[in-house]
Amino acid sequence: MKVEQQTNVPATWKAAILIIEDDADQVLLYSKVLRSYRLLTAASGTEALRIIHDEIPDVIILDHILAAGEKGTDLLPILKTELAHVPVVIVSGTLDIKGQIKALQGPRAAHYVIEKPVDVDELKSVLNQAIDECGMAETVRSLRSLERAEMLKTNEPERQFTERLGRHQELLKLLRHGNEPANISALARQLKVSRRTISRDLQDLIARGQLDPNTCPEHGD
Repeated sequence: MKVEQQTNVPATWKAAILIIEDDADQVLLYSKVLRSYRLLTAASGTEALRIIHDEIPDVIILDHILAAGEKGTDLLPILKTELAHVPVVIVSGTLDIKGQIKALQGPRAAHYVIEKPVDVDELKSVLNQAIDECGMAETVRSLRSLERAEMLKTNEPERQFTERLGRHQELLKLLRHGNEPANISALARQLKVSRRTISRDLQDLIARGQLDPNTCPEHGD
């Protein structure tokens, strides 16, 4: 289920958050305090997996206790197998310290654990950091680190892929903070590439459903 938000920013320009939570009151709280995001909601693991097959969120909020006795920590490795690059924020009022540490360790770990009752300011701060610095941005940093370790040359396909992925992340960050069509010339100057490269990057993001088609003007700025 999608929770529609009323803002001046087109819905497909906003970062998408998948909320896996069976408590309607908690979902209502999220819908009120997270108006600057596009929200998807699921009450169970089955529903969440169905959603991510249709759309990839930028971050996941995962409650520890779900419908029908499901536990978020049991669902976590499945989510991280399907969406290894998507950061997960576990929200729980029952996980003890040992359980929290376990959830944050290992190859399929969450990025953050927030305790209930949820502090709204903490949640917003964590989500902003997760979207801007984790997920895709973290993947780009890992790839660049691997390139340095392997001493890959700049003209190799692997390096070109990493640079393109890095630009995509930067473009998403820049465009999600505004509500105007992309200024291709300004973006090209800022990212130090050609206007043609920026246009191609924007078309890639549009094709993946991460940006509104109106983001990229047909004939320039």
